[in-house]
Amino acid sequence: MTRLGYSGIVDSVQKSANGLRSNGHPQRRWRLIARWLEPGLGVKRWIALLTFGTTLIGLGMAVILLDVYRAYPNSPVMAFLSLRALPRELRAVLLGSIGVLFIIWAILRLNRALLAPYVRPGHSVVEAVSEHRRLGRGPKIVAIGGGTGLSTLLRGLKDHTGNLTAIVSVADDGGSSGRLRRSLGLPPPGDIRACIAALSHDEALLTQLFRYRFREDEELGGHSFGNLFIAALSSVTGSFEEGVIEAGRLLGIRGQVIPATASEIQLLADKTLATTSEAVRIEGESRIPTIPGRINRVQLEPNDPPAYPLALQAILNADLIVIGPGSLFTSIIPNLLVPDIAKAIEASRAYKLFVCNVATQPGETDHLGCCEHVGAIMAHVGSPLVDLVVVNDNLPDELPDRVQAVKASVEDELPCPLYATDLLDESQPTRHDAGKLAHALITLLEEHTGPLEWVTNGEFAKTNSVS
Repeated sequence: MTRLGYSGIVDSVQKSANGLRSNGHPQRRWRLIARWLEPGLGVKRWIALLTFGTTLIGLGMAVILLDVYRAYPNSPVMAFLSLRALPRELRAVLLGSIGVLFIIWAILRLNRALLAPYVRPGHSVVEAVSEHRRLGRGPKIVAIGGGTGLSTLLRGLKDHTGNLTAIVSVADDGGSSGRLRRSLGLPPPGDIRACIAALSHDEALLTQLFRYRFREDEELGGHSFGNLFIAALSSVTGSFEEGVIEAGRLLGIRGQVIPATASEIQLLADKTLATTSEAVRIEGESRIPTIPGRINRVQLEPNDPPAYPLALQAILNADLIVIGPGSLFTSIIPNLLVPDIAKAIEASRAYKLFVCNVATQPGETDHLGCCEHVGAIMAHVGSPLVDLVVVNDNLPDELPDRVQAVKASVEDELPCPLYATDLLDESQPTRHDAGKLAHALITLLEEHTGPLEWVTNGEFAKTNSVS
């Protein structure tokens, strides 16, 4: 006979049920009403104006009723409506209190009716308004990159600010994105699709939907729904850029996703082969990591595509610019090879950070450390572009074959300071943890600019600065 251990399942279910029953508790209801008076919601001024307007309407009605009262002083109906049996002071307090309760009830019901489409289940209207106002006052952050790294960064930052702009590379030519690029002449939507999903409210469901790929035996075999969705919006709006912006609006994302350029570009790489030490040129972003060897240089074709205007505007108005994480040669550097993008970053007065990858990428950054990552950017752009390099110092114990941890040491000679801290996702040791990374970046911005309203309370994890 096996003794059954205590699982706690019954208690958790009971607590959930009690929580549901407590939603209607009078104390909780009054606390939610009181939250409307918290500073920063932008509600009190309109309540005061509404009260003033209601008072004027009441005065106008009182003038009319006073004339009627004087014309029929002995009417029992007027005596009942005016509460003549009560003292004058008590009548004023009673009627005023009833009026205030009616106003509060009407405001709450009106807000609930108007905001119902935007409130998530389990959240009150005041919580939705409070979160919207808090995120709206957050810092203006521009994230530059592509692939999984940029999506991870956005997933963490969206809890700190709603003023996010993701500038994404459009050099991809593989998979569903490459097929749409060749058949419809559109820039590849793959990385943009991932960023839109990361910035959405209901990310779990939307990510599954956007990543859904039709089976190979179907007519749309291999295509992802998200890519087709963006391609359809591009056709409806008349341009790829407008289609991407409208996709973000339709899905209610926190921020915006913008292509680095609207021009059709191709990524070329000069690579030294691992087997023969022969230098070859590889055409196409998807082919570059598949051929073993060391990348010497990448370039765009054409080499001077114009930047998308909204991308330049976001960079020049930013409080914080984050370059990376992501595939160094195929996602990060292609954005910086757009001449106006690099010039705008240099001209911007924002605090500029480069987030180094946690691990190397086979066929692209084999055996490269943090110093070599920064050196690759300098070799292509001419300067590091950033004020600080952020690197993970929690090195994973086990990594897949051909993958090494990206390390930083005090011997590294970097053109800018280095900041090391724990950024590792313990469940996926080749990636950053979205929460840790976002917290670190917001804390660095606070230390650079001073205490900021949008930074949440709490102590930051212990870090180690390397210079």
